Amino acid sequence: MDRQRKADMMLVLATGFWGISNCLIAICLRDMQPVTLNAFRLLSAFAVLGAVFHKRVLRASRETWRYSVLVGLSLVAIYLGATYGVLYTSVSNAGFIGALSVVTTPILEFFPFFEFVVYRKRPDRKLGFALAVCMAGMALLTLNEALRPAPGDIICLLVPTFYAVDLMVTEKAVAKPEVDPIALGVLQTAVAGVVMLGLSLLLETPSLPGSPKVWAAALFLGVFCSGICFVIQSVEQQFTTASHASLIFTLEPVFSAVFAYFLLSERLTVRGYFGAALMLVSLLIMELDVPALLKKDEKAP
Repeated sequence: MDRQRKADMMLVLATGFWGISNCLIAICLRDMQPVTLNAFRLLSAFAVLGAVFHKRVLRASRETWRYSVLVGLSLVAIYLGATYGVLYTSVSNAGFIGALSVVTTPILEFFPFFEFVVYRKRPDRKLGFALAVCMAGMALLTLNEALRPAPGDIICLLVPTFYAVDLMVTEKAVAKPEVDPIALGVLQTAVAGVVMLGLSLLLETPSLPGSPKVWAAALFLGVFCSGICFVIQSVEQQFTTASHASLIFTLEPVFSAVFAYFLLSERLTVRGYFGAALMLVSLLIMELDVPALLKKDEKAP
C-alpha cells in the first residue's frame, strides 16, 4: 500500500469516528447536560493531545496562541450546535446538515466581513447549482407535513456555518511560518474546553457520567472523535491531496446515518432518504471537478 492510499484510509477512519460521534452524543445526553458533555469531551481530548505533544505546546508562538483562541471559539459554536441539535432532531438529520460546510465555506468567503481571513471570492455557477440541490434536499429531509423544520435542524446549521469559519481561519493560520499546526490543533481544544467548562459552571450543574455506558461513550468522544481525529487529520493530510481529503470528509453524514440505523434503530422516511441523497449529491458537486475528470477520460487510451 503506497503512502497516499494509507493516508486516505486513515482519513476514512477519522471520518468514521466523526460519523459515530452524533450517536455517542445522543447516548451521553441521556445522562449528562449538553455544555458539561462538551467540556468533558474537549478537555479529555486536550489531556491526550497535550500529553503527546507537550513539547510543541510549550514552544508555541504568540501567533499560534492567537489563532488557537479564534479557532477555539469557533469550536465552541460548532460543538454547541451539534450537541443541542442532536437533542432536538434525529442523529441522521444532524449528520447531513452538519456536513454542509463544503457549501457554506465558499458563501462566507464572498462576504466583506471575512476579508480578514481570505481574499473575497465571488461564488461560481457550480456553487449556485450545488446550493439549489442542497436546499431542495434539506427541505425534503427536515420539513414536516406543516412545512416546518424541527428546532434541532435549525440549531444544527450552526455547525457548517462556524466550521466554515474554522476552516478559513485555520487555512490562514497554517500558512504562516510562525504557526505550528500541531500546537494549534492541541491548543484550540484547550481554549474551547475551558470556555465550555466556564459556561457549564454558569448555566448547568456539572457532573461526571453516571453509568459505565455513558463513561465509555464520553471518553470515546473525547479521545477518539476529537483528540485522535485532530492528530490523524494534521499528520495524514500532508500525504494526500486536498481533493482526496475533502471528498473523503463528505462520507461523514453517510457514516452518521448508518450508525444511527444500527445503534439507535433510527429510520428516515422515504422522503427523508431522498432528501439526504440530494444533500450528498450537492457535496459531491462541490468537491468533484467533473470537466477535469471528463478530460482525463478522453486522454486515456
